[in-house]
Amino acid sequence: MKENGFFAQFKKFITRGNVLDMAVGVIIGASFNAIVTSLVNDIISPVIGIITGGVDFTSMVITLKAATETAEAVTINYGLFINTCITFLLTALTLFVIIKSFNKMQEMRAKKETEEKAAAPAAKPADIVLLEEIRDLLKK
Repeated sequence: MKENGFFAQFKKFITRGNVLDMAVGVIIGASFNAIVTSLVNDIISPVIGIITGGVDFTSMVITLKAATETAEAVTINYGLFINTCITFLLTALTLFVIIKSFNKMQEMRAKKETEEKAAAPAAKPADIVLLEEIRDLLKK
């Protein structure tokens, strides 16, 4: 098989580090999405339902065509859309907070490193150190 062939190039691409990192990110993102979906469906939606008088978003639909014996009803499920929008907003908010915290932590780390470099005395050049040693020896 050729080293520059399509499959060789694909193998090289797929085994690069950033592709593997991205795959891990997608898997973690899917798990995170499940957590946020549960948060919206199991915690936030019931609270909003109480506030709105016991309305369940998942049952909010507009029926375009009623069900018959041979066909299901045709509906617009706007309640599910509302749940999806809430999930999206919570996911975006959570990611914003995480990224903002991470950036703040990076800034603090960079500031601390800058302060440590500024506080540390500058190292003397080797020839100055040698001259100081000679001076000290001559004093004795």
